[in-house]
Amino acid sequence: MRFKALAAAIVFGGLFSQPQAATAAEPENTMVIALKSGAVTIALRPDLAPRHVEQIKALVREGAYDNVAFHRVIDGFMAQTGDVEFGDMEDGFDPDRAGMGGSDRPDLPAEFSHVPFVRGVVGMARAQDPNSANSQFFIMFGAAPSLNGKYTVVGEVESGMEHVDAIKKGDPDRNGMVADPDRMLKVRIAADK
Repeated sequence: MRFKALAAAIVFGGLFSQPQAATAAEPENTMVIALKSGAVTIALRPDLAPRHVEQIKALVREGAYDNVAFHRVIDGFMAQTGDVEFGDMEDGFDPDRAGMGGSDRPDLPAEFSHVPFVRGVVGMARAQDPNSANSQFFIMFGAAPSLNGKYTVVGEVESGMEHVDAIKKGDPDRNGMVADPDRMLKVRIAADK
């Protein structure tokens, strides 16, 4: 009898530990990324990471993410982009340094949550210091439980995951670094018509 109660508690608790289904976010918290194969719509999650979402939205509105490369893409794991310092393929792109830069904005303190890193989840990239996220983010191709509680979740793909899947993959022997990478052509917040 005690085992049944424990099992029920685990199942009940599990219902609340899963990510919420990606449902239409209000336009102010919807990021739209134009890729060469189509648009990717991301529901940003200020309820999980208000400072990170605020910074992403500010960078989007500055146009900082336009033409930024997906510099690190690991098949089955994730596609990383957002290096506005060295990743802008039309202004200052440096393939040897892409992934090492950020923006002129300050780094952010971690805003870890209970949301697991599964397919379609968007997380902030960082250095070893948990409080070093700045502008780079990644979109998950699949589950990676090793990231749970160690990286900040900022959103979830609502639509266009097939376009994320089509992003050019990197060299597995070079930790996913991509030669002649795909890019975010244009990034906008849906509220900004």
